[in-house]
Amino acid sequence: MMNMNLNLAFPEIFLVIAASAILLIDMFVSDAKRYYTYVLSLAALVVCALLTWGQFSSGATAYAFSGNMFVSDPMANLLKLFSYLAVGVTLIYSRKYATDRGMLTGAQGGEFYVLALFSLLGQMVMISGNNFLVIYLGLELMSLALYALVALRRNHSVSTEAAMKYFILGALASGFLLYGMSLLYGAAGSLDLAEVYKAASSGTVKPLIFNCGIVFLVAGLAFKLGAVPFHMWVPDVYQGAPTGVTLILGGAPKLAAFAIMIRLLVQGLLLQAGEWQQMLVVLAVLSMAVGNIAAIAQTNLKRMLAYSTIAQMGFMLLGLLSGTFVSDSHIDTHNVVEAYSASMFYSITYVLTTLGTFGVIILLSRAGFEAETIDDLKGLNQRSPWFALVMGLLMFSLAGIPPLMGFYAKFAVLSSVIEVHQVWLAVAAVLFSLVGAYYYLRVVKVMYFDEATDKSKITVSPDMAVVLSLNGLAALVLGVLPSPLMSACSAAIAKSLAQ
Repeated sequence: MMNMNLNLAFPEIFLVIAASAILLIDMFVSDAKRYYTYVLSLAALVVCALLTWGQFSSGATAYAFSGNMFVSDPMANLLKLFSYLAVGVTLIYSRKYATDRGMLTGAQGGEFYVLALFSLLGQMVMISGNNFLVIYLGLELMSLALYALVALRRNHSVSTEAAMKYFILGALASGFLLYGMSLLYGAAGSLDLAEVYKAASSGTVKPLIFNCGIVFLVAGLAFKLGAVPFHMWVPDVYQGAPTGVTLILGGAPKLAAFAIMIRLLVQGLLLQAGEWQQMLVVLAVLSMAVGNIAAIAQTNLKRMLAYSTIAQMGFMLLGLLSGTFVSDSHIDTHNVVEAYSASMFYSITYVLTTLGTFGVIILLSRAGFEAETIDDLKGLNQRSPWFALVMGLLMFSLAGIPPLMGFYAKFAVLSSVIEVHQVWLAVAAVLFSLVGAYYYLRVVKVMYFDEATDKSKITVSPDMAVVLSLNGLAALVLGVLPSPLMSACSAAIAKSLAQ
């Protein structure tokens, strides 16, 4: 009897039905009533959150579909909850921005919301994928929706150029990932991650084929994270895409990328940690170096934040590579929970911070004007002291200054790195963080000490004002009281990896 267990996939099933229904309903909605599409999209996210919360609160790990292709475990459910939050906040921030630029008008008016939901669906499938094929299908569903979103402003040449770059390089990276999976399938004889692990532990697979597969797999994953040297698409796409779409790119997909790193490298290829750890060390150090140094030279705010993302992903990789310690062919896993939960905490706090920073950029943009350069933030404190404070908190958090959540996230990752005696990596990370602090503090200096060149009134909708304020305050609250979220991450990792 085929193991279907469809109730585990209820959030995904509901979302695909809801997104399809919203697309149909939107066809009969006029531009003046497009607010209904927005409300229905947020309502769909709330229902998904309620369905996922029921699974998360049980704390159980269960499998669905033939061959255990789909898994519902605490790690997956916690990441999905934050993915819903990220997409919901993005829709709230982006509604006025997209309306002002004609992205919510005409026959294609609802595409922004529907494509955002379908990209989220792909992320959910990635997060719960327990099989090479399922993970790849989720990845392509997410990627295709994101390609279309970047090109949504069809008459905007910069967005179209960014979409072409993203599509071509994304297709290349998908090919790397798929080829790596095919090599591992050929060596292990199965697409199921648990079977791949068993095959690796049996000692019957050819190491050369396995190692070649791991190289291509890590290369594909590094592209999705935007890690050096697979980072070339990040600055161009972040700058060229509409800011609302950049927020979608820089938010929830990072959580899905973290999830498939855990699924593929830890749950499937833990016994090959000696091979993929060395690659992650190179990716992490290069990402922190290139990201932080290149960001200093940027005058475009979105491009600066893109290089910041590259550096932040390097920091997140430190947590992933410090989960195990390989010595004399022996794999020490005593640090698994602490390291992977630190990396998970880092991913979540990074996404929350990114939402807020791009939210402020959207806030300062208006019809006919894009707030894209650092100079556009000049004198923000004179125009709006409160939102200048919010942006300041977010910049300090990204820089890792206490008592904000970015500091605790970096501290947790560095502690896990030192635990496996990689002190040189921790020192390198601290030094590159000091370099990164320069360009974050430059933004604060511009907001508080430069004279405002644009003195127009900042208009903000009530829902965005409330959510953006809470977003900024979260950076402070989660820094002062990180224990609840960190404990949830630790419990989720421990229960999920126990299987």
